[in-house]
Amino acid sequence: MAQRKPKELRELNDERLASLLHETREALFNLRFQHASGSLEQTAEIGLRRREVARILTEISSREVAGG
Repeated sequence: MAQRKPKELRELNDERLASLLHETREALFNLRFQHASGSLEQTAEIGLRRREVARILTEISSREVAGG
């Protein structure tokens, strides 16, 4: 899963952004589960997914502020 830049997130529509948030949160959950069971080799991936969730939430929040 490639890391997305804020510029790429701004270009997405609201539906795709919500879908991406769901997918990324699901991937983060799976990574945490793998880490807890001891089968995760690249633990840095957890941090990357957390930052991606934060980027997506920041973009959603900025759209809400700008629109409302």
